[in-house]
Amino acid sequence: MNAPIRKIAPYVFYGQTTSMCGECMALVPAKIIIEDQNVYYLKRCREHGVQKALVSTDIPYFKLMQDYIKPGDRPLQFQTRTEEGCPYDCGLCPDHEQHSCLGLIDVNEACNLTCPVCFADSSTARTTHRPLAEIERMMDALVASEGEADLLQLSGGEPTIHPQIIEILEAAKRRPIRHVMLNTNGIRIAQDEDFVRQLAAFKPGFEVYLQFDSLRPAVLKNLRGADLTRIRREALQMLEKHNISTTLVVVVKRGQNDDELGEIIRHALQWKCVRGITFQPVQDAGRNEGFDPDGNRFVLSDIRRAIIDAGTAFGERDIIPLPCNPYSIAIGYALRNGERIAPITSFFPRAMLVEALPNAITFEKYPELHRQVLNFFSLGTVECNNPERLDALLCCLPEVPVPEGMGYENIFRIAIVEFMDAHNFCLARVKRSCIHFVTPKAQIIPFETYNLFYRDEAARARMAMSRVVPLGISIAESLPSAAASTSAGMA
Repeated sequence: MNAPIRKIAPYVFYGQTTSMCGECMALVPAKIIIEDQNVYYLKRCREHGVQKALVSTDIPYFKLMQDYIKPGDRPLQFQTRTEEGCPYDCGLCPDHEQHSCLGLIDVNEACNLTCPVCFADSSTARTTHRPLAEIERMMDALVASEGEADLLQLSGGEPTIHPQIIEILEAAKRRPIRHVMLNTNGIRIAQDEDFVRQLAAFKPGFEVYLQFDSLRPAVLKNLRGADLTRIRREALQMLEKHNISTTLVVVVKRGQNDDELGEIIRHALQWKCVRGITFQPVQDAGRNEGFDPDGNRFVLSDIRRAIIDAGTAFGERDIIPLPCNPYSIAIGYALRNGERIAPITSFFPRAMLVEALPNAITFEKYPELHRQVLNFFSLGTVECNNPERLDALLCCLPEVPVPEGMGYENIFRIAIVEFMDAHNFCLARVKRSCIHFVTPKAQIIPFETYNLFYRDEAARARMAMSRVVPLGISIAESLPSAAASTSAGMA
């Protein structure tokens, strides 16, 4: 008797989540599958069929992320009730699982560039600046939620062209906010030294978040609409001259600048003012001209691998999942001596980072961490009180006491921050989100859901549409033909 041969699924079923249809943005169930050495979300919308979205290209690292999951810290104050369920009650609602490690306030819509890639869809055609009094109320909302806010980033638009940007910074410094960051394209910094002198007065606890996508003019034209090579160089010269801590932010797009990440790191190390780099894979949000979610997507694991393979001194154990949101953020720290770096993240036991620390960046409150770090930096380690030393190692890792004579300028930080869009949306990741926008209505909303559903009238229209489209249906594991059809590039 010949028994029938059961068909083997063309993938490994790894788990289940809730995602979104890439077309109508309706919530749909999604399988987490491992196929062809990659991780995907496999989902089906009743209206738009089967879709498959790339999640990770590194299976061991994807599995490692789970080892860094920990209980979240609740905000002191929620702004709305949970009624319809995530992501329709953003506010923060009590169903959210993480506080605001980073609060974002858009001070304007106006900009002096019209970048082909802009999640805020800002442009020179927009002229609106948010009033100072309104911005102060938004700051107060963040403080009410956090008590002492870890990090406030002022963004836009282009915040440096706001006519009251100095008053806005002064208002932030009057409040219990540990670290203030100014997100800028660098044009005014390159051209206005008096302005840079004013920025320098906000040290310590102040940092410039400088747009820096590429060293190649053609890439800058593709991503920013203009060759900003000279502007970026002159901006860095100004920041160097006035010793203003700077983080370079690099939007990474496959086929454009994904092959120069190591070169960008080496370039950054030529500037003493540069304390680190944040890499952000491009997302399908706002104005994103010519973006193909299949062909152009470069995920967190791709960036991590490119950095490791580029010979930058960062190895496999030196860039790890960030415990407060391990599926969306990776982090690596190094001690720096000029242009030479020595990664140190691998020396900190996972248990110390996950179990001994809350979701915060404050170091002084945790004696066990203090002891372990001091033991690591033995041989005459002396902790000093210079607030500029290490007062803002960002993104929820502790401040690190270092040997006497070394300061904040001797720490170099690599962060990879992956924001989701409708294609790779995951409800569990949204609930862990720790990067939040503050709205004029005193709501605090995760980055992804804000851009998808809350930013403007177009976003709110998308939310309304997503509510009326029928729910997705499960994909039968016994239908390999459906899975195979997705291999042709449906997303």
